[in-house]
Amino acid sequence: MENNEQHNPQNEQEHSLNHDNTSYQAEQLDDPGLTKPHTTPKEKKEKKENSKGPSNMKAFFFGLVGGLIPVAILLALLLTNVIAFENTSKADGAQGSNHHSGQNVITTMASEDADSSTNIAEVSEAVVGVSNLQRQSIWTNSEEAGTGSGIIYKKENGKAYVVTNHHVVNGAEQVEVVLANDERIPAKVLGTDELTDLAVLEIDGEKVNRVATLGTTEDKQVGETVFAIGNPLGMEFANSLTKGIISGLNRSVSVDTTGDQVADWVTEVIQTDAAINPGNSGGALVDSIGEVIGINSMKIASTQVEGIGFAIPIDTALPIMEQLETNGKVQRPFIGISMATLNQVPMQYRHNVILPDGVDHGMVVASVEPGSPAEKAGLQQFDVITKIDDHETPTALELRKYMYSETKVGDTVKLEIYRNGEKQVIDLELMDKNE
Repeated sequence: MENNEQHNPQNEQEHSLNHDNTSYQAEQLDDPGLTKPHTTPKEKKEKKENSKGPSNMKAFFFGLVGGLIPVAILLALLLTNVIAFENTSKADGAQGSNHHSGQNVITTMASEDADSSTNIAEVSEAVVGVSNLQRQSIWTNSEEAGTGSGIIYKKENGKAYVVTNHHVVNGAEQVEVVLANDERIPAKVLGTDELTDLAVLEIDGEKVNRVATLGTTEDKQVGETVFAIGNPLGMEFANSLTKGIISGLNRSVSVDTTGDQVADWVTEVIQTDAAINPGNSGGALVDSIGEVIGINSMKIASTQVEGIGFAIPIDTALPIMEQLETNGKVQRPFIGISMATLNQVPMQYRHNVILPDGVDHGMVVASVEPGSPAEKAGLQQFDVITKIDDHETPTALELRKYMYSETKVGDTVKLEIYRNGEKQVIDLELMDKNE
């Protein structure tokens, strides 16, 4: 707490000036040239006797008692430790009559921040750097091609497991994990998933002393405080922490995983205004009690945009992490076709796409993979898929979203298609792509 009474030279000058003027006036009153009221000897005697009267004695007595009471109260407070004299003497910036009140406020805030800081500090130790090493040519050794962040989420049987983003380790010939103490440990990539942008690494757990506590987004609300922990701009700023709030939950963000400028997946993310910079990818989004609720993944990079970052909810990431750790891949249902929207069909082939009046959407089958579920179900080139299990599929994105969210390998789905203008419904058994 700052003292409101600040040192002001101008005030001192004005006070000095007023004081001098008062003195100057007093000196003028003593000047022989000025006329003073005449006082007789009798009046002087009466005035002197009145100054020693009972009323002045009472005033002196009550003044003495009034001065002793605060001293007695102060001694009692010191003896009962209500006021800690030693702490008061060491308190910075707490001055004046409000010192005790200010000390209570500071102590309470320090206590709350201490609990939060202790938890945040602990999870910070579990946030590591992830270094992507690649060889630039056959004549050179592997060099650092990029860095990101990761979270140690598990340790068992002498091994520790780190979750990070797929794009952090994509294309790496070697991967290193950099611990909070700057020690580098070789890492094995157990598996990656491009669609959800997640990867799981395995490292030697001998020197791992901290594992992050994973939380949940189930009860989280917009406006709650969160912290983003990671390594922005490389290991020089390792374990940087930024603070913000949850700006939005269950945000849908379109993702282009193939680089063709067409969204082929929609991911559900947490939006936050906590600063997420290059190198923060794969780091932790942590709530106020130090539990990981998200994995920082992306931000909107634009000169017109500020403070819009996204994290993969930990509830969504956990099933993927378990599959990557166990199987090295994510098992998803597979049809075995390449598709295009109606307006993406080249002009020279559009005469092959025949639809009845009133049907103006659907996915056109461009090709069918040999041995795939699509071939076994009898799908053909230029068939137009309009529904899957009565769920409309105006885009490939909608088709994938339904398949990956509502079905699993081994399920049989019903596809509504149009072939040569005629509607058909075919049964298709979903398989895993690797099968």
